[in-house]
Amino acid sequence: MTPFLAEFVGTALIVLLGNGVVANVLLSKTHGNGSGLIVITVGWAMAVFVGVFVAASSSGAHLNPAVTLALAVAGKFAWASVPGYILSQMLGGMMGAFLVWLVYRNHFAATSDGNLKLAAFCTAPAIRNTFGNVVSEVVGTFVLVYCVLNIASPKMGLGALDALPVALLVMSIGVSLGGTTGYAINPARDLGPRLMHALLPIPGKRDSDWGYALVPVVGSITGGVLAALVYGLQMAH
Repeated sequence: MTPFLAEFVGTALIVLLGNGVVANVLLSKTHGNGSGLIVITVGWAMAVFVGVFVAASSSGAHLNPAVTLALAVAGKFAWASVPGYILSQMLGGMMGAFLVWLVYRNHFAATSDGNLKLAAFCTAPAIRNTFGNVVSEVVGTFVLVYCVLNIASPKMGLGALDALPVALLVMSIGVSLGGTTGYAINPARDLGPRLMHALLPIPGKRDSDWGYALVPVVGSITGGVLAALVYGLQMAH
């Protein structure tokens, strides 16, 4: 695969399997209905494992605009490739969300709660407080990106053998820090699917909560850049 195709496919797989587990747990009349937060965090961790493993050899498996920007800030990735990577990730996120809707479309129709339908696409805060929600996303993404930078290969990103530690890292962030905002920690995972929620013909859906949409984008990018700066200071010493 070309790097851009790998970023598209890897991100699509992450969102398909990650939002897929959310749909399985939250939507009505699924076999996984009501199985809880631990199932969701494990599902997301395994989704990241699959995406990273598939894309690693071709693109370095960034699969996240915050990771791509952080690697560029840290001098581990060429700035010229950043726009193409981010576009590929956003389109991959949209494709993954479309496939979740395709698989679970009968269950979206069977679910009466519009909030649950939205949750199968994008994140929302448990307590709505813009500053607190941004801080949650900044801290969660800082942990993700700082650890990724410390295990990334010198060339351009993650190697295939690094898929498992990244998956375990995402699981740790989910169970420890995910209770506030649902740990988007990835603009492509949140904004792309949110766009698909707005576009798809989902019966009985609510609005796509655009008033919150910037929080996971700004928070995750800020956290990623801060992690890159701290990593740079660490390497300088």
